[in-house]
Amino acid sequence: MSTFLLEVGTEELPASFVNDAIAQWRSRIPASLTENSLAHEAIEVYATPRRLAVLIKGLPTQQPDREEEVKGPPAQAAFKDGLPTKAAEGFARKLGVELNALEIRPTDKGDFVFVRQTIAGRPTAEILTQLVSQWIFGLEGKRLMRWGDGDIKFPRPIEWLVALLNDAVLPIELVNGSETIKSDRITRAHRVLHPESVTISQADDYVDCLRSASVEVNPESRQTKIQQQVQAAAQKMDGYTEIYPDLLQEVTHLVEFPTAVVGKFDSEFLSLPTEVITTVMVTHQRYFPVFKTEKSKELLPYFITISNGDPAKSDIIAEGNARVIRARLADGQYFYKADLSQSLENYLPQLEKVTFQESLGSVREKVERLVKIAGHINEQLQLGEDERNNIERATLLCKADLVTQMVGEFPELQGIMGQKYALASGEPEAVGTAIIEHYLPRGAGDSLPQTITGQVVALADRLDTLVSIFGLGMLPTGSSDPFALRRAANAVINIAWAADLPINLHQLLQKIVADFVAKYPKTKSEELVRQLQEFFLQRIRNLLQDERNTDYDLVNAVLGDNDPEYTERALKDLLDVRDRALFLQTIRNNGKLNEIYETVNRSTRLAAQGDLDKAQLQPETVVSPELFQKASEQAFYDALVQIVPQTQASQEQRNYQLLVDGLAQIAPTVSTFFDGAESVLVMDADPNIKRNRLNILGLLRNHARVLADFGAIVKS
Repeated sequence: MSTFLLEVGTEELPASFVNDAIAQWRSRIPASLTENSLAHEAIEVYATPRRLAVLIKGLPTQQPDREEEVKGPPAQAAFKDGLPTKAAEGFARKLGVELNALEIRPTDKGDFVFVRQTIAGRPTAEILTQLVSQWIFGLEGKRLMRWGDGDIKFPRPIEWLVALLNDAVLPIELVNGSETIKSDRITRAHRVLHPESVTISQADDYVDCLRSASVEVNPESRQTKIQQQVQAAAQKMDGYTEIYPDLLQEVTHLVEFPTAVVGKFDSEFLSLPTEVITTVMVTHQRYFPVFKTEKSKELLPYFITISNGDPAKSDIIAEGNARVIRARLADGQYFYKADLSQSLENYLPQLEKVTFQESLGSVREKVERLVKIAGHINEQLQLGEDERNNIERATLLCKADLVTQMVGEFPELQGIMGQKYALASGEPEAVGTAIIEHYLPRGAGDSLPQTITGQVVALADRLDTLVSIFGLGMLPTGSSDPFALRRAANAVINIAWAADLPINLHQLLQKIVADFVAKYPKTKSEELVRQLQEFFLQRIRNLLQDERNTDYDLVNAVLGDNDPEYTERALKDLLDVRDRALFLQTIRNNGKLNEIYETVNRSTRLAAQGDLDKAQLQPETVVSPELFQKASEQAFYDALVQIVPQTQASQEQRNYQLLVDGLAQIAPTVSTFFDGAESVLVMDADPNIKRNRLNILGLLRNHARVLADFGAIVKS
């Protein structure tokens, strides 16, 4: 068995590309080998800022031979009077076989000539030589570049290439205009710690060979080493550091030989908000901050950086990094003092100079819309006076920090600084908290607003964006969603669900659209409402299926299919549609759904041939007992009369178990109606009897519709 090594040496690659390239090669190279019938025992993908490498172990010397069946001309064209024609001779000559190797076989299109032949497997070296360029230039990245006078595109110029099959160099050439990069066994080590080139004797020696030259090519090993060094350095300072996953991943792909270096900054900067200091460190400088304890989050005047330089010069490196962060923190200190020189409310006029969207005006205009939308939500939730006042105030101030100097320099701090400046301006704590919370969730899996003030402002912000951007006709298409409208709609639903807010989205959208159309009269109100409703229904559907693990047919059963009544019901009560879907999944899982499925589903499908109002539950007004011909009809009728109070209680209390219990109780009676000794033919020749029986079934369907459209449920 053979081992193949490919190393692509480059100038320093962006950390984000290194991470993506590892994932792409781990997926594509195994698939590529399988496609070419090359078995393998293991594939290891390695990467540093200066190289991408793959080590493939357990390769055969060649592909296995394979049997191939080749279809030729129709038999009647290949043979005439039992003798081969020129068509048969040409087909045999093309494949290099004798005429007696031709076989005639029947197919759907008649008899054809076939040849079975053994195709010898190609040498592994030959196949790898062809695949290498595909693996390299098949990598996708956000920013690719050309260099020299060639047309090759890669994130950074390729400087060397190693290709070894066991101990032999596999001859590969990458031609880039007048430059040709030829494969070799010579690689480059660490720029500082081992500037000399390194010769790799055989593929299996790759990792150890570079490790001895101060390059750790295994990203997992580098990451583990970084994590251990950072934690040890923090403990040495009698502190604690948080290992930020994104920062850890980034610095892992920025170094080849990691060394944790501890630096110090002036204690006077600790008077800055913690978030300012950690943002400067983590986001801008890629440093790990040091806290006093894990729980307090109070900072110590230290930072930990990961160096790719000479460990013996760590003190010099620390001093250089300290100068950089000192300047950044000094800027932050200046911005903070300048921003606090006036109240947060005084920044509102400056929002008129910040454009939200060209056709929608300034952020100040957006804030005015938010205040109005928040008022609509307040009306629905019937909140107390204090809460309404806090919501109005928080909505007014929620974007004011965007024009502060601190947020101008560090946009990541929007909302965070708004909270701090609000409190410094004497605003209630609920207002400050809402300003930071209204940005939540920032993405999938992020935390949600926890206060009612923050929840309402967050809802208003998302709903304004959705209605406004939809109103301009800029709907998301495919993977294109530049305004993150799907995320915004998901946030609206998730906030309402998590906080159990009784939001009537159907009414809310109509009010917000009416306000929008009043300012933009060319917009078609009905069409805009329809588009938004369909969009929200799709988001509800996705969230129930993907995040709440609800079966697709049960989601269809609560949302309806081309059923305006059910669509409106779902949007009018987001909590109810969630509860009904989850309850259906529960009774499917515990088997209770099966107990009522057959009778209710059958009744629902037949009732569709009638015209009974779907809201009707009372049998007395739509069923005529004098038309009954069988005892099973009377029994069915009596059962429906008895279940009405139970269904009504289920509606009022939203206790759908009551409804299911009632449907289970009458299931045997319904079965007798359909299949018992006293069964009836629903579609009777007498139109009055037929209508009477369809109304009985329609009543059962209507009772079940309090929970779901059973016609949409698939038998499990």
